[in-house]
Formats: sequence, structure tokens, C-alpha cells
Amino acid sequence: GPERVVVGPDDTVYVSNRAERSVSVIRRGDWSEAARVAVGVEPMGLAVSPKGDTLYVVNSTALDSTTYGTLMAVDTRSLEVRWELPVGEEPRGIALVDDGRRALVSLFRHSDLVTVDLADAHQPRMQREGTDLYARANTEDSFADDEPFPFPSTSVSFRPRGMSDVVVSPDGKHAYSPTLWAREDPLTGSGSSPGGGGSLYGGGGPCNTAGVVAPGIVTFNTEDGTPRVDDLDRCRPPPREDPDFPPSTIVSPESSHPIQGPVAAVVDPSGLWLFVVNRETDNVAVIPTNRREGADLVNVKGSTVRQLVRVGSGPSGIALTRDGRKAYVYNAFDHTVTTLVNDASGNVANVRAEGVPLRVVGDVLSPQQVAGRKLFYSALDSRMTSAGVAASCASCHLDGRDDGHVWGFPDGPRQTPSLAGRKVTETGPFHWSGEFPTMRDFLDATVRGRMGGTALDGVMVAQLSAFIDVIPTPDNPYKRVALTESQARGAQVFKKAACDSCHAGAHFTNNTLADVGTFITTGANRDDSNVVAKGLNTPSLLGLARTAPYLHDGSALSLKGRLMQNSQSNKHGTTASLTETEVDDLVDYLRTL
Repeated sequence: GPERVVVGPDDTVYVSNRAERSVSVIRRGDWSEAARVAVGVEPMGLAVSPKGDTLYVVNSTALDSTTYGTLMAVDTRSLEVRWELPVGEEPRGIALVDDGRRALVSLFRHSDLVTVDLADAHQPRMQREGTDLYARANTEDSFADDEPFPFPSTSVSFRPRGMSDVVVSPDGKHAYSPTLWAREDPLTGSGSSPGGGGSLYGGGGPCNTAGVVAPGIVTFNTEDGTPRVDDLDRCRPPPREDPDFPPSTIVSPESSHPIQGPVAAVVDPSGLWLFVVNRETDNVAVIPTNRREGADLVNVKGSTVRQLVRVGSGPSGIALTRDGRKAYVYNAFDHTVTTLVNDASGNVANVRAEGVPLRVVGDVLSPQQVAGRKLFYSALDSRMTSAGVAASCASCHLDGRDDGHVWGFPDGPRQTPSLAGRKVTETGPFHWSGEFPTMRDFLDATVRGRMGGTALDGVMVAQLSAFIDVIPTPDNPYKRVALTESQARGAQVFKKAACDSCHAGAHFTNNTLADVGTFITTGANRDDSNVVAKGLNTPSLLGLARTAPYLHDGSALSLKGRLMQNSQSNKHGTTASLTETEVDDLVDYLRTL
């Protein structure tokens, strides 16, 4: 599972191996693996200090906990780990600023930026554990009395997700992170769809863009970590702030070719242009970093994209040459590299794809699974989605997993469930409400009803199913060769509390509906009365350690919190008689699944 690559000042290459808890070291001139360094769980982002003496590795989780990920420093000479620091939940990207004295680390699911002080090479510290990004993007009543308010006030709010990368401008003053904005408030009024699902359709995104999942860029001031973000509900920069930063949403200049799934970015040497790689629409957007108007920009309302360049399937990474004349884009789903050529020097004039993409490796998946992967990640294929929605399955199921987000669907609050490693196709009926007896029924309602796709035949269902069933299980730090004493005791508590009466079999679900006392019956976004009468579909417990928060409405922040809440009711297992020690053992066991 090689994921990211970085090159040190001496041209040593480092590759993070997400599936193997390691980093490969490749020396210049040798071009084979010289060493492999053991690191944390699912290593992702990499950075090398300006002097080349330290490699920084971002681990998605610690080796003994999934509640936080870590930043790790490795001595590039001895390849020994100097220190490891907790930095927040599911970190992904990293960029160094202040000549390597500080690190900016992006958090993935609940997207934000943390700042680490690296001035003391032996004792790093968290300088800033997060920002007020969410509050700034959803500002209320922020306009002065004497300022005209151009848009009606609404209760629409958006949450950032999927912040997988962070890049810094050449002058070191600004950092940019691609992200996804997810609609938070109830979606029943956001549009109508031909299939009646309604909730992902037209105009539900920030500033009335496309559907309720919108691609974006967040700009941060590197000096103090402050986010520079538009007030998304009101479609404008903050009051009295000069909008010399890119819009927080990326709007395609082409109505027939949307932008979705921003996963990587790079700034050109002039600092004037940002190249954003969009995995779900197979393109790269070229965006100015310091203005929103200009004769050279495409004349489309709401768009500041200078160019939209087509590349290969599933692009996931980009690198620029030092002079900014060429860029190389890795296309993950057809395993090719596209070369982009810039005809100007110091400014973007005309970026184009050069020649035929270079194929670098074959595929390990079957042809059917490969086809299913492309369908799963496509926000471009009209069979899967419409231009008015411009979302793919992966827009909510990030990496085939969950996004930690609760959607306000018409039948109630619904948290995105993880699909990874759960053999989902074998656990019908489907959906939280269990209203779809077959995978085809479920996909038809989702693809055609909610995403606006035009077709879904038996071949497409088979392809999607084949891919969903091979999405890799998230690495689990709690899983050992043998259960610990606490985990073994927890396995017995699992039976004592009758958890296995519903969470049964190899997939830990009996595929039936149940009421465990978690329905939301008050407020603006409550469960539909028909669903309450029938119960919720029993979810699989596989991969539980990496899918917090829990329950259909995401209200349980931890497993122990859920087990202790209303335990006397015995509605969610026979929990009234459990001691706190037994609950702790049960949690230890559940985390291994």
C-alpha cells in the first residue's frame, strides 16, 4: 500500500507504506529499497527537514490507540525514531514552515489544521490543536449594521471533511488544504430528484453550488494558523477582508464536466497558481491564489478556475518541476502518469496534457473489481450521477470507509457507515432503515434516486458489489495474534450481555431490524415514524475501532459512552448488571473486531 513519496535534499526517496506500517528508503543511484523503517498505523504524509537530517511521518493512528494519530520524527542517518507526538484524530497531510521549525498537519475526517512546534529537536510540542474553521465558515450575524447584506439569512451549515493534504506557498505565508464541504442541516428541502430521494439534488451546496457535497480549498495563515475561509452560507468573504485568497468552494467552469474529490494540491514557483487534483472527476483545476477576477479566468459565475485539465482515471498526486514548466500527475485507477506542460514562464498561460500517459504498473484487482472501483469513485459518469449532484459513492464513503458525518436525510439523521472490510453485499437488507432487500434495490435508490444517475443495470451492480467487497479493512492497532486477558474477558461479556443475539455470525449482524432506544423523536431532524415503528437495521461491528462516532445519528462519541448510557434499560444488550470493569473489558474486545 505505497501512498506518499517525498525526496530529501540529497535525493534520497522516502515512501510511506500505508498497509504495512512502514516507510521505504531508496538511495539515489541505487533505485532499490535500501531500508524499511517501522512506524505507526497507516502512515500517510511525509516531509523532510531543510537540512535533510529528519524525516517526519504522519501516522493515521498510534500503535496502541485509534483515538489519535501521531507525528513521528526519524533520524535519516540512523533511521531510528527520535520521538512521536499525538496530533489529533486521523491526520493525513504535512507541510513544514519557518525553515522547518514548525509543522502543519491536516486532520482527515473532521477536517482542520494543527500546528506543531519543532524548534526543540528533542521535545516537540503542540502549538495549536485546531482552528475555528467551522465557526468561520458558518458565521452568523457577522455583518456590521452599515453593511448591505446581499443574501437572505438561512440556517444552512457546512462541515469540512476529507482534508488529506496541505501545501505551502513559496513565500511560506499561506497554506492550502483541499477539502469537501458537507451539508449539515436537514436536506428535505434542498431540491427534488426524479427518483424521489431528493436529498442530494441541485443547489444544496455552499453558495447554491451543485449538490450537498462540494469540493473546496481552505486557506490558512501560516503565521498564526488562522483559516481564511468564506462565509459559505452568505457566499462572500468575511466582512472587510480583502479576498486575496481562493474561494472556499471550487466551481467548475464547464457545466458538462464537474469538479469533485479534491485530494492533492501543489503551488507553482511564482506562488500565483494552485493546481488541485480531483480524483472523482479525473481532472486538475488551475486556480489563482490571490484574486477572484481577471480577463484570463473562465467567465463562469462563481468560478475562478483558470483551466480544467483532463488527466487519467482517479488522479491522486501531483508534483511540479522546480521551474514550474511541467507537472506530473499520478492516476491511481489506471496506474499511469500524465505529464502537464505549461507554455509560459512564471505565469500560467496554457496548461495541457503532453503525449500519452505513461503506464507504470499493472493492477492486482480483477477486471470486474477495477470497473467497480471506477464506478464507485466517479462523479463524472452520467450513469452514476448528474451534473446537478456531482457526487460519487466515495464523496460520502471516503476511501470506501465512513466520513464521520451525519446527514439529515428525509427519514432521519443518518451517519455514513463504513463499507471497508465488512462484506457488505452479504448483509442484506440494506440501509439504516433496512428498506432495501437486495443490493440492486439499494444501489438503484441511491444512484438513480439520490445521485441523479441515468442507468444502473445488472452488470454495474455486479461491478460495484465486487469492488465494495474488496475494499481493504482499516488497519487495527488493537488486533493481535491472540486476545489479551482483558479482550478475552470482554469476549465473554459480549455473550453475557447477549450482544451476540443481534450481532451474530461472521459479520456480527443478524440482518434484522431492532429498536435499541436510540431513535430521535424531537427536533427538526428526527426519525420518520414509520422507521421508528419498525426499528433500525443491525449494523456489522467489523472495524468498529476506526468508525467513531457511533449509532445512526452519530451521538455516541465512544464505545464506553454508548454502553454506559441508559444501560439500565437493557434495550441495547443486557447491560444493566454489567460492572464498569466488565464494560471496559467489553470495549477492549469490541475494538478487536
